[in-house]
Amino acid sequence: MKRTSFMAMMVLLFSLFTGFAHAEPATININTADIETLTSLNGIGEAKAEAIVNYRDANGPFQSSEELTKVKGIGELTVEKNAERLTVK
Repeated sequence: MKRTSFMAMMVLLFSLFTGFAHAEPATININTADIETLTSLNGIGEAKAEAIVNYRDANGPFQSSEELTKVKGIGELTVEKNAERLTVK
């Protein structure tokens, strides 16, 4: 009986961990996101997040996520790493 309980517990724990591993990160609208939200992107710290917001305020909304490369300090690699999480709508 103990062995069955242990196996059931192991199956439950494994199911929980694999569920978290497949969770999709939230999509971020770069036209509306605040600094804190933007810092959750790979390669974006507080300074770059501020630069994104400042660029957006000065130039209007981004038409595509690729336009992030127009922000000083953000290159194509950063945009590529975050491509699945970025949206402009």
